[in-house]
Amino acid sequence: MDDDSRPTARSPAPTAAADAAAADSTARTETGDEPAAGVDAETCDLCGLPTPPTPITDPDADGSFCCRGCLEVNRTLERTDDAPDESAVRSRLDRLTDEDGRDLDDLDGEDAYLAVDGMHCSTCEAFLETTAEREPGVLGATASYATDTIRLVYDPDRLAAADLPDLVTGYGYTASDRAAADGDAGSDDGLAPLLLGGFFGMMVMVWYVLFLYPTYFDFEPVAEFGGYERAFLAANIWLFTSFILFYTGFPILRGASVSLRAGRPNMDLLVATAALGSYAYSTVATVLGQSHLYFDVTVAIVLVVTAGTHYERAVKRRATGLLSELTEQQVDEARLENGETVPLEAVDPGDRLLVRPGERVPLDGEVVSGSAAVDESLVTGESMPVGKGPGDDVRGGTVVTDAPIVLAVGDEAESTLDRLVSLLWSIQSARPGVQRLADKLATVFVPLVVAVAVATTALMLATGSSPSRALLVGLTVVIVSCPCALGLATPLAIAAGVQAAAERGIVVAAETIFEGASDVDVVVLDKTGTLTTGRMTVERVVTADDGPDAAAELRRRAGAVEALSEHPIAAAVADDAPDAEAATVAEFERADRGVSGVVDGDRVTVGHPDFLRDRGHAISDALESRIADARAAGRVPVVVGWDERARGVIAVGDSPREELGTALETLSEGREVVVLTGDEGAAADRFRELDGVDEVFAGVPPEAKAETVDRLRTRGTVAMVGDGSNDAPALATADVGIAMGGGTKLATDAADAVIVGDELAAVAETFDIAAGTHRRIRQNLGWAFAYNAVAIPLAVAGLLNPLFAAVAMAASSALVVCNSARSL
Repeated sequence: MDDDSRPTARSPAPTAAADAAAADSTARTETGDEPAAGVDAETCDLCGLPTPPTPITDPDADGSFCCRGCLEVNRTLERTDDAPDESAVRSRLDRLTDEDGRDLDDLDGEDAYLAVDGMHCSTCEAFLETTAEREPGVLGATASYATDTIRLVYDPDRLAAADLPDLVTGYGYTASDRAAADGDAGSDDGLAPLLLGGFFGMMVMVWYVLFLYPTYFDFEPVAEFGGYERAFLAANIWLFTSFILFYTGFPILRGASVSLRAGRPNMDLLVATAALGSYAYSTVATVLGQSHLYFDVTVAIVLVVTAGTHYERAVKRRATGLLSELTEQQVDEARLENGETVPLEAVDPGDRLLVRPGERVPLDGEVVSGSAAVDESLVTGESMPVGKGPGDDVRGGTVVTDAPIVLAVGDEAESTLDRLVSLLWSIQSARPGVQRLADKLATVFVPLVVAVAVATTALMLATGSSPSRALLVGLTVVIVSCPCALGLATPLAIAAGVQAAAERGIVVAAETIFEGASDVDVVVLDKTGTLTTGRMTVERVVTADDGPDAAAELRRRAGAVEALSEHPIAAAVADDAPDAEAATVAEFERADRGVSGVVDGDRVTVGHPDFLRDRGHAISDALESRIADARAAGRVPVVVGWDERARGVIAVGDSPREELGTALETLSEGREVVVLTGDEGAAADRFRELDGVDEVFAGVPPEAKAETVDRLRTRGTVAMVGDGSNDAPALATADVGIAMGGGTKLATDAADAVIVGDELAAVAETFDIAAGTHRRIRQNLGWAFAYNAVAIPLAVAGLLNPLFAAVAMAASSALVVCNSARSL
C-alpha cells in the first residue's frame, strides 16, 4: 500500500549526512571527480578548477573540462552564442582592467578590498583608481561606487595591508577595510549635514521672507533697518549660507574638484558652479552695499541636491553586511593529526589534518583515514548529503558531522570556500556604477551650459551692458540650468520603486535592478532552494504488507530508529513518523549506510538497500521496482525492514515548490528560462519536462555557475535567481540577481533584490516593478531636460533674474517629486 502524504518536516540538520545518501545522491559522475592531491592537472576551460588526470573532452566541444556538467554547458553555449569570439563572453572578473587594459587577475600581487566613503559617480571611480595606481607598490586598482568598494592589487613586499586605506584616503574620501566596514553599513553619516543645513537654511529664509523679499517687490519690510542693522542682517545671511555651502555642500564641491582633476565634467561641476557663482556674486554685492542678494539661490541649490543624494545613499545602504556570513565561516586555524592547532598560514601541501565532528574542513584535500558524513551545502548549495572515506576529496568550508577524519592537504593548500569568497569579492568590487542618463550626458551638457553662460556674458559686455548686468545674466543661465531636477529624477523614482517592492514583500538591495530588470531576456533559476523547497522531506511511503495500519507502523518504527541519527534524511523520516519519539529503542547501532535498533522487541534496520541486503533482509521484486522508481525521480530510497525481510520503502527528496508551475508560466512569457544545478541524472532530468523550462544545465560545479551565467549574457539581459552561498558569485555576475528570502545571507547580500516571502511567483513581480520604475526615471529625466530646453533660452534673453531662475528650478524639482510619488 502507498502513503502519499507529505507532512512538514523540520529543516535538516546543517551538519548531518551519511553514506546512504551518497550512494543515492546525484553527485558528480566518476568522470567528474577532482584529481587526487599531489597530481598535477590542467584547469577546466569553463570554471578554472583542476581537471582529472584524464580531462573530460568531447569531439564536438573545444577544450578540456573538470566534469561532464562543465563540458555540456560549454558545448551548449558555444553552439548557441552569437558572439563573434570568446572576448564577448569573458567573465566579469576577467573584465576587471585598469586604464592600461591590463587584467588585474594577471598581475602578480595580493588582493585587498577596501570600503570607500564618499564615492557617488563614475568620476569618483576613475579618480580613485588613478590616485591609487600612482602609489609605489600598487599594481592595479578598480573601484565601484555602486558598492562603495575599491579593489587593489599590491606588492606585499613593498606595502603592508594595514597601510592601504591611507593610500586611498584623501580629497574627501575615507577608506577602510571592507570586512570591518560592513559592521557599520547600516549607519548614515550623510544625514547630519543635511539636517544642519536644513536648519541654517530655514534661518536664511526667515531673513529673506521678512526683510529682503518685500523690498524686491516694492513692499514694506517688517521693520526698517539702518546701516548697522542692514550690515548685521547681511553678515548673518552670509555666515549661514557659508556654512551650508562649505559644510552641507562639501560633497558637491569635492565632486566638482574631482571632475576637474580627472578631466571629466559631471553634474557636480555644474551644481557647484551655480552655487559658488551666486554665493560669490552676492558676497561682492554685500560688500558694495547692494540690496539684491542671491544667497537664497545657493541655499536652495545645495539643499535640493543634497536631499536627492541622501535618497540615493539610503537605497545603497540597504545592501548591508556584504560577505559577512562566509567571512565569518572561513577558518583561520587547522588541527594537525597529532592534535596541535596551528595558524592556517603554517599549513603546507601534504600536511595531514584532523577534523572532528562538527568542525569545518579548513582546506581542500583527500581523506586518508576515517569515514564520515560531510555536509557540503554551504559550498555547493545542493541538498543531497555526501559521504566521504579514504581516497575521497573533501572541500574546504564543508562540515564533518558524525565521525573524525584525517585528510592530506592538496597541492594548492587552499579552500573551495575561500575561492568562492574571493570570486564574489572580485565581482562585487568590479560591478559598474549606476550609469544614469544624467551622468551619461554630463560630459556634454556641463561644458555646453558653461560655454553658453560665458558667451552670453561676453556678448552683453560687447554690446555695452554693464559688468554687473552681464555677470548677472550669465549667472542666471548657470542657475536656471542647475540640474536639481536631473539630480532628483533617478533617486526619487528609485525610492518609489523600493517602497512599491517592499509593499509586495520584495526588498531592493541595489538600485541597479531598476536598469537591468526592466527588460530581462533570460531567467536562470538555481534548482535547490529556488525551484525546490531546499529541505529534505518524505515524498512517498510504500509498504510490502497489507492492512490499514501498515504504513503508519512502518513510519513509526523507522522514525524511532532514525530519531537517534543526525543525518538530514533521518531527520525527515523521524519528523514524518507518528509518535516516533515516544518509542523506546534499544541496542542502537550506526553504520556507514544505515542504522538499526530494537523497537518493540524487533531489530529494525533502516538505510540503503545494500545495507539491508548485507544484514540478510530479503527485498521483494515489488519493492525493488519502487526503489528504482524513487531513484528515477531523483529521490533517495530508504528501505525499512525487520524479521529478515524488507517491509517498505520511504522515498525522501527535495520537493518542488507548490507554486512552481504557475511561476514558470509567468516567467516564461517573453523570456527564456534556464535551470542551473549541480545535480545530474534523474534529479535534474525531471525539470527538463516542466512547461516553461527551455534548457537545463546539469552537473555544474559551484565555481562554474558565475561563468555560465556570464556566457548566457550574450543572449541578452540575464537575471539569476538563487538562494545558496554558492549562488552568490552567479547572482553578482548576472545583470539582475534575485535571492530567495529563505537563502543564505551571502546570497541575499550579493543580490539586487530579495524575495522576503520566499515565493517564486514574486520574481515576475520584481520584473514588473523594475520596468515601472525604469519608465518613471525616464519620465522624470524627460521633464528635466524639457525644462532646461525652455528655461535656458529665456535666461540667455535676459527674461529671468537669478531669483526667478531659482524659483523655476524649484518648480521643476517639485514636478519631479510629484511624478515620483504616483503609484506604480
